Amino acid sequence: MLLAALPLIAQTQLKPDDLSSKSLADLRLMRGEVFGRHGRIFGADPDIDRYLRAQSWYKPDRDFNNDALTDVDRTNLDLIREAEASRHKHVEPGDLRWWQNRELTEQQLGSHNGLELRVMLAEVEAIRGKTFDDSPTLQRYFSDRYWYRGKPKYNAAVLSATERHNMTVIETAMKRDRKVVLLPGDMSDYLDKPITRSMLDGVGLHELRLLRNEIYARRGYAFKSAWLANWFAAFDWYQPDDNFKESMLTATQKKNVALIADRERELHDALASSKVDPSMLEGLFTEDLRRLRNEVYARHGREFKDADLREYFSSFPWYKPVATYRDSSLSDIERANVEIIGRIEQGADRRINFEG
Repeated sequence: MLLAALPLIAQTQLKPDDLSSKSLADLRLMRGEVFGRHGRIFGADPDIDRYLRAQSWYKPDRDFNNDALTDVDRTNLDLIREAEASRHKHVEPGDLRWWQNRELTEQQLGSHNGLELRVMLAEVEAIRGKTFDDSPTLQRYFSDRYWYRGKPKYNAAVLSATERHNMTVIETAMKRDRKVVLLPGDMSDYLDKPITRSMLDGVGLHELRLLRNEIYARRGYAFKSAWLANWFAAFDWYQPDDNFKESMLTATQKKNVALIADRERELHDALASSKVDPSMLEGLFTEDLRRLRNEVYARHGREFKDADLREYFSSFPWYKPVATYRDSSLSDIERANVEIIGRIEQGADRRINFEG
């Protein structure tokens, strides 16, 4: 049901008292009005969309961008978003700016799906200006946020102890919900002790590759592949060393690399031997799904015109381009997996439909 029109915000500077009696629904519409005055279209939020289209002053503008917002708009949006965050029963995407100086608990975090948790984890650093060269989905998402200011020279050292604590809480929830022990970034605890096969259960193919390469990264290996170099450059512990040698790895580290590589091969081979369970793809971004779908083709040697895919697959020793490649070389199971992954890939961006 459409709520009654709210007082016009326009260039009026709001005060906290102006919001004290507003419900979450009212606050959401007020936030929509600030943007709507500049023509922003809210296709992902039907309540705001209906409200704006019922206003005589609303002129949808497909070319809207956040540069149109005034300083007063931004101040009002901050007040509205802070009021929304304070009323949320649990922390939601977009709320982390109001948790920079407060330690989050698992109870306050509440329950979220994999996509929300990934975005919220990234949000802690996005607030500080981190750019996401390794994830176009995250970069697009945060570039659309009115408060985001990317810093090409971002350094994770700027994070406070509270922010790191909050990231740990979110990471713990990600592991709990997915029932996994390890995720990329966790290998610091396993540089001197072995991991076990069971610890890799539930870890995705792309994540396994990052875990395996993290062992090298923590010893200073300088990656030639851009996707790996970009990923590890985001960590303050990563210090590339041109003098790195394979012999620098300990026996335990080599065994961990081998175990992860074996698990990678299992999942890699499963793309050709069994249908993908759609539930295993939950939480993956468009670029993750695109790589996984094209891996079915890469297994047979397809040559990729796309530079990102070509660079990605060329980083694996198993990839051998075949000039005579044909799609007809795929099995029925492989075709089914391409279809399953592609179907989920097409709707991946639409699943990130929260405002933040």
